[in-house]
Formats: sequence, C-alpha cells, structure tokens
Amino acid sequence: MNAPERLFLPDIQSQHDPRNMPINAVGIKGVRYPVVLAAAEAQMPTVATFSMTVGLAASAKGTHMSRFIELLEVQAAPLDLPRFTSLLLQMLERLDAASGTIEMRFPYFVRKTAPVSGVQSLLDLDACWRVSRARDGKMSTWMQVVVAATSLCPCSKEISAYGAHNQRSHITIEAELAAAMTIEELVAIAEQSASCEVYGLLKRPDEKYVTERAYDNPKFVEDLVRDVAIALERDLRVTNYAVEVENFESIHNHSAFARIERQDT
Repeated sequence: MNAPERLFLPDIQSQHDPRNMPINAVGIKGVRYPVVLAAAEAQMPTVATFSMTVGLAASAKGTHMSRFIELLEVQAAPLDLPRFTSLLLQMLERLDAASGTIEMRFPYFVRKTAPVSGVQSLLDLDACWRVSRARDGKMSTWMQVVVAATSLCPCSKEISAYGAHNQRSHITIEAELAAAMTIEELVAIAEQSASCEVYGLLKRPDEKYVTERAYDNPKFVEDLVRDVAIALERDLRVTNYAVEVENFESIHNHSAFARIERQDT
C-alpha cells in the first residue's frame, strides 16, 4: 500500500490577527492524565487533572492546542516540583510563549502511623501544584493541600457537664513557595494546628487516644485558621498564602468557616 500523498495544510493559528488584542491565558483545562510522582517514600502513580495555558501576543491568531498534549506524552520521569517547573519551561519553548501557567491537581496518599498501636495505613488528600511565569520573567510556585482533621468545640466543652461535640474539618492551605517544600511538610502544619489528626486505620487504644487528645485540645474554627496562618508566617519558605478551614458541624446543618490570606505585592 502506498503512503498517502503529502498535502499542504495551512497553519491558521500562526496567521496574523488584526484586532490588536492580546490574550492573558489560552490553552486547555480539565485534562486527566496518568503521572508518576516522586513521593517521600517511593514513586507514586496517580491520575492528575491538568490546566495548561500560555499568554498569546496581540498579533497571533491562535495557539497550537495539540502541543500541550504532546508535552504530556513525552513527559516520562517521575514528577517533583523542580521537574514540574521544568515542564512549564518546556511548554513555553514549544509554544513560543513568554508567559504561561501549568496547574496539576491530583489525589495524594500519606502513610500514617496510629498513635498507640503503631498500625500503619494510607490516608488520601487532595493536592495541587501550580507554576507560572509572567511576561517579565518572574516565576511563581504554589502548592495546595486539602487536609482532613478533627476539631472539638471549646464552648461545648466549657458549658457541658460531660462530653463535647466535635467535627471533621477540612483545612485548605495554598502556599507560594520561595524554596523547596514537600507535600508532607505542608500537611503536618495543618494537622499540628487541629485538635487532633485523623487516620485511615485505628485500633481501640488509638480511638481512646484520639478522643482524649481532641478533648484536651479544643479549637474553634477561628483558632484553627489562625494557628495554621501563624505556622506559615514562621516558615521562611512561604512568601504568600491563603488558609481556609471548614468545620462540618455535628450539631448544626451548616458548616463553620474561616479564611486568612497574605498577598504581598
């Protein structure tokens, strides 16, 4: 069978656009792709959702969308934050762009050890990496985690003859990084600020421990968000941040919520 005849196909995207209107970000989003992470213990396969965009000059009609997927196809090495940053630079080179952003959201698993029995289990959380380069060449690196924890109400403990109501909390930390930081380190900041950590697997002695630990360490949603923010303020690797805490109340049909952010210009 003969090879098909080569045809000339015009490159519409590369044509000149007369409207003189630059585009801040154009690309693809919602792309699910398998990746391997260079995790703390070992390589971790996962499925990530990518958003990949570049800035488009006013004179260019369009960008080449297929090149984003091509970049993911040739990426083979396990990803850590430095390699993820390198992926951004490769994207900008492929698309001949001065600015752009790659965001990758993915499930991540940390290995937890129960506090008394010592049994181990995996606990899942949501994580995100986002790297950007502005037109002036300035780079920014953001990491986000959503961590489950326990909070116990100080008011309930104070006014009740026995017991106190508690709830599961979601602590969302989004941190701009000036130096290397692992997902586990950001997770530890969230967990250490809560009334108690949560675990994938607990035995009865562990249940006793976490119940009493939370009771001895009550936190309002305001306490929790402030303690996380203070820990981030003390970490010189973190330049800007946003912290959100949502307590899924056990005695109300609504959540309690708090947010603190620092955005230095």
